[in-house]
Amino acid sequence: MSYNIIRPTAEGQPLTEAPVVAQIRSYLYEDGWTLLRGFRPDMAQFSALTTALCRKITFDPARDYSDANTQKVDAGTGPIGLHTENGNTPVCPDIVAFYSPVAAFEGSQTTVCDGRAVYDAMNDAQKARWQRDMIVERYLPEQLWKRYLANEHPAISHPDEVTPRHVEEFRAAVPNQDFDMLHDGGINYRLKVAPVRGSALSGGQGFANAVLGPSHNYAPPRYRFSDDDLVSEDEIEEMRALAETCTHEINWQDGDIAVLDNTRIMHGRRAIVDTNRQLFIGMGNV
Repeated sequence: MSYNIIRPTAEGQPLTEAPVVAQIRSYLYEDGWTLLRGFRPDMAQFSALTTALCRKITFDPARDYSDANTQKVDAGTGPIGLHTENGNTPVCPDIVAFYSPVAAFEGSQTTVCDGRAVYDAMNDAQKARWQRDMIVERYLPEQLWKRYLANEHPAISHPDEVTPRHVEEFRAAVPNQDFDMLHDGGINYRLKVAPVRGSALSGGQGFANAVLGPSHNYAPPRYRFSDDDLVSEDEIEEMRALAETCTHEINWQDGDIAVLDNTRIMHGRRAIVDTNRQLFIGMGNV
């Protein structure tokens, strides 16, 4: 994996200047991620960059908003396993960007792992198993699924506007999902995903999914290839160990921005030691 750093070529160069955006897109195509250092951006500039890179902005309904396009990352202080952001949602982001206005003095490194490198390191049996479609199933409380639907449905913008018609329209719009409405207002949600997939930006095949990741703000998911073929904890740990051999770390500096191809690069985090660190996220689809 290349450690591609983009630095400003002039004092005060905007993040959204055409050559900068073109360089970001080039690195996303070639290596799946890049790091912008030395631009000294503020939140508004980070938000503008997210808009420049993504046709449609998406959100995690369990996070607080920092502005119209970005959210604050708050997932406890423990280490976070590798995952694609919102990888278990019906509309997975193509691009995810992180902004660190205040970097940690110690710990808190973001981990990045190229799913193509993981796939290349898998043996034939692992490739055969993980190239099958997989069902992820989990419980979502009413507050979370309505916030998500309000962002994704083009006709509404607030959870209070959700009606049964909007629910059924969204069910029909994403063919690989289904869910059961529960008496408490929550849903039992099921989504068919491809653990090995091609990048939306550059093609290829990579092990890029959320199987190894956290469930900090959600009920733990259940993974299965079929009704009687559950994904075991042992094989998840086997893949976690393999992915770690392909993992690199971002040692943040104040003002850094990392941009990742979320359909190819998995990311995570080492344990937080310095709780003064700040990290924000913006993501969307191209």
